[in-house]
Amino acid sequence: MLRAAAARVLDEDDEGAVRALLATDPVAACMLAGRIEVHGAAATSLGAPLWGLHSGRRLDAVCLAGANLIPFARPGTETAAAAAFADRARRAGRRCSTVVGPAAAVLPLWERLAPHWGPAREVRPRQPLLAIDGPPAVAAEPGVRPVRPDQLDILMPAAIAMFTEEVGVSPLRVDGGAGYRARVAELVRAGQALAWIRNDEVLFKADIGAVSRDACQLQGVWVAPPYRGQGIGQRGTAAVVEYARTAIAPVVSLYVNDFNSPARAAYARVGFSQVGTYASVLF
Repeated sequence: MLRAAAARVLDEDDEGAVRALLATDPVAACMLAGRIEVHGAAATSLGAPLWGLHSGRRLDAVCLAGANLIPFARPGTETAAAAAFADRARRAGRRCSTVVGPAAAVLPLWERLAPHWGPAREVRPRQPLLAIDGPPAVAAEPGVRPVRPDQLDILMPAAIAMFTEEVGVSPLRVDGGAGYRARVAELVRAGQALAWIRNDEVLFKADIGAVSRDACQLQGVWVAPPYRGQGIGQRGTAAVVEYARTAIAPVVSLYVNDFNSPARAAYARVGFSQVGTYASVLF
């Protein structure tokens, strides 16, 4: 029986190959590409190992094994990548809170890990990956602006509510929420947390959670419950798109649960179109 190809931990010498691989689909690879652009490919600078799978001299797939397990593979190599990455992940043990990325890479990986890591709290196998590379099709809400550092305490209740609604558990359950607050504060400092704040109340918020030179990804889009159904989400998202395309990257993307029909319809009205499919496994 032939032994499956093994993945290895990549280092700074592999950075060029990693960048070339991720450039084959800049939108789908945005989560990884931004990290590589800032930190390179070495585990010491990334803060987590980056596994790679080669066929000959070509790098076919990578997987970042950090707080999130994020695989990315060339089309046609997903099965081999899943086998190689699952072998490493089983030996390392589960340290991540989520497996997330292109569905074609995530689902076969999870199929191999489920007997060892399962059961997951939730599996979301079909999350349309949407993108827009031009002006939004609806008017932007002028009240949406980057959150100032002195507004962090105003933003935090909305951020916690968004996380709890989206993920199904509170971010306060781990370390009292200190890590989550630090992450939100980091986005604020970077100008990547935007909100419509009126009279110290957050009506709308969104984060530009992943950034590369070619694309960025919106995360944490949320409208306060009393204001839902009034078009605030569309206008707010349009404002974030305008800001992101001007200040961050030329293509703006996001992924949405396939069962969230109202959100999908709203994003379509803003001008987003589907360019791929993500999947998430939540623990």
